[in-house]
Amino acid sequence: MSPWRDASDSRRRRRGALLAVPLLAAALLATLVAGPAGGRAEAAPTTFVHPGVLVSRGQLDFTREQVNAGAQPWKGAYDQMMASRYASLSRVPKPRSVVECGSYSNPNNGCTDEREDAIAAYTLSLAWYVTRDSRYAQKAIEIMDAWSAVITDHTNSNAPLQTGWAGSSWPRAAEIIRYTYTGWPQARIDRFKTMLRTVYLPEVAGGSHSNGNWELSMTEAAIGIAVFLEDRAAYDKAVTKFRGRVPAYIYLASDGALPKAAPGSGLDTRDEIVRYWQGQTTFVDGLSQETCRDLTHTGYGLSAISHIAETSRIQGQDLYPEVADRLRHALGLHAKYELGTAVPGWLCGGALKDHLGPVTEVGFNALGNRMGYAMTNTQNLTQARRPAGTDNLFVAWETLTHAGNSR
Repeated sequence: MSPWRDASDSRRRRRGALLAVPLLAAALLATLVAGPAGGRAEAAPTTFVHPGVLVSRGQLDFTREQVNAGAQPWKGAYDQMMASRYASLSRVPKPRSVVECGSYSNPNNGCTDEREDAIAAYTLSLAWYVTRDSRYAQKAIEIMDAWSAVITDHTNSNAPLQTGWAGSSWPRAAEIIRYTYTGWPQARIDRFKTMLRTVYLPEVAGGSHSNGNWELSMTEAAIGIAVFLEDRAAYDKAVTKFRGRVPAYIYLASDGALPKAAPGSGLDTRDEIVRYWQGQTTFVDGLSQETCRDLTHTGYGLSAISHIAETSRIQGQDLYPEVADRLRHALGLHAKYELGTAVPGWLCGGALKDHLGPVTEVGFNALGNRMGYAMTNTQNLTQARRPAGTDNLFVAWETLTHAGNSR
């Protein structure tokens, strides 16, 4: 039997029953939107779509078609990926029972190994899909099996963030291999699920009141894990975190004189909010809570927002419309200064540190290409930096998977 699984690409997605009861449609729709107690409706699909974490089968097919046709920028992005250490068939995974990660990677006991093995598993799963060469799928499985057999915990101060980063990459790889390749034994799949449920999900599901990129990366891991586990409760919890954190991470003028505070943050005075926003006192559309910290951490947050929304879209409960204005303004504002516009004195004291990283492809494709927003600065930055590679943390190969991908 070929290891290629020609499973149907059509999966049932959640559909409301409103049209079946025309006389009650308006009332039911209001309940669906507001929820029974005035809260937001649940978001999890009744049936999960697979593969469905960051990339769908349709998107993978598009990627494969473009690479095989030698079309750009996809072929160049694919060549970049295949030349990286993450695509190596001789890679030896380095699992450990306890991954200990302190602030600024001190100590670094397995932190880099875990993140990079997770990225490698995802890279190899993409290589498998494009080439249909089972060696890549088997190597991805080898890496996932190695970690699921060993890891029990993450410790030290950066444990939540480390878990979020690695936990974002693992489900992407597992989704592709589990649902497009028949050579991963069920017992090993179950063991990998147990790893995600017992080691990763408890660490990320509760969120964080640290800088916003922490909670956003943790939430990305939680929603991806929920998809692979088909855990509707975990999915809904992650979406609730997302809906509370995004308005507290990206400012819009409609928020009022001050940015919003994340639920449970305890920030309820002007001084506390300004301090949390790195001392910035002038707020404009698209400003991030971490803009004045540095653009690299800001990029982590914007990337996680895009990834979560992309997964939700694949799952049939599209969160992009809820965050579109914030995300497009944030991408555009930061792209403008990355492209060389002088930083005004009122913004972070007239100086911005570091760079965004390879984080704009997913958001630009969704907002600029699919939804039709004019995003000149973001488009120019995205195209100038193609092919987008990896940040070696949780972002990888997004020109390959998302450039111009309307599926």
